[in-house]
Amino acid sequence: MKIKKIFMSCLLLAGVLSASAQEEYPKTVYDHNPYWYIQLQGGAQYTLGEIDFSDLISPNVQVALGRQFTPVFGARLAVNAWQSKAGIEAGNTTYKWNWKYVAPGIDLTFNLSNLFCGFNPNRIFNFSVFAGAGANIGWDNQINDINAAAAALYPYTIAAGGASENTSYAWDGTKVRMFGRAGIAADFKVSNAVSLGLELNANTLSDRYNSKKAGNWDWYFNALAGLKINLGKTYSTRTIEAPKVPEKVIERVIERVVEKPVPQTVEPTRAVAEKKEVVDTKFRRDIFYLKAGKTWIDKTEQKKVKEVADYMKEHPNCTVEVTGYADVGTGNPTINRNLSQRRAQAVANMLTRNYGIKKDRIKVDYKGDTIQPFAKEIENRVAIAICE
Repeated sequence: MKIKKIFMSCLLLAGVLSASAQEEYPKTVYDHNPYWYIQLQGGAQYTLGEIDFSDLISPNVQVALGRQFTPVFGARLAVNAWQSKAGIEAGNTTYKWNWKYVAPGIDLTFNLSNLFCGFNPNRIFNFSVFAGAGANIGWDNQINDINAAAAALYPYTIAAGGASENTSYAWDGTKVRMFGRAGIAADFKVSNAVSLGLELNANTLSDRYNSKKAGNWDWYFNALAGLKINLGKTYSTRTIEAPKVPEKVIERVIERVVEKPVPQTVEPTRAVAEKKEVVDTKFRRDIFYLKAGKTWIDKTEQKKVKEVADYMKEHPNCTVEVTGYADVGTGNPTINRNLSQRRAQAVANMLTRNYGIKKDRIKVDYKGDTIQPFAKEIENRVAIAICE
């Protein structure tokens, strides 16, 4: 009894899910438009070092100009600037110094929300990752003042491994060093044009950046918050109407009427009409691809292709038009257009390769998801062959 109840519950659940999965028409589809944007951000920087964490925190700002090429892929020119800090412990004394910098760089950005969940311009939260490189231009380094003071106050520190010795990479003037960068970003939509954003990025440079000789790469990390302002229209919409139920029967039969002379025993000018032959002027087969994204023909559907070939051999003057389609509920217009073309071409290729039908008797067309010949969405994964 319990098994019966469980079975009935499963059937009921399946019915509910099936009903909820039905498409509602008309429906709106969003298409991504490439667009420019600017970012204005501010926050804090931590320069990796050996002294207290709070002693290595600096203010930080960033301005960026970007281009979103596709729903997933984009690029930006980001200029990060303010200052970095460093320090060392020498005996009971902590030496600290800072320097100013500006760091322009180019990043490639990847919107993971659109990649895994599909493009949706109304989504409130978007998560992205990015990676890039650029040049760090530093100046006004205070390390030489620190070294001079340390040597004057504690001349023994050089021999003991103190401040002056550990800062043997001290630099002055203006220095340009290449850096690599990677990070993550979260955007919260406020309107179609404005988003609030949070960003964390990590930057690595040569060992000489912080003036200390350590035998490894130097690092600084930025935590930023700010505005992202979209320039121009980021998407367009189109409405898909409910598909019309196709005419199921398009084959028709006509009779040819020809005049045939009667025997000479009848008046020579007299003629009678008689039935000559009955010809099908249209012959149609629907070759279905019931799995999304599929372009190869199942064995069950291959029989239909053979029927088309047999008909064309019986009627050597007829031609066939093969039209491919894709269902609008899967993929996007670009993908579906390519998919429908490959479906129609697969039928044409089988007619020529397997059954010897000449290419000049075959016309290939494709509609993508712009036309839905069947009411059931899954049936629109089809190539329709019509002989005339």
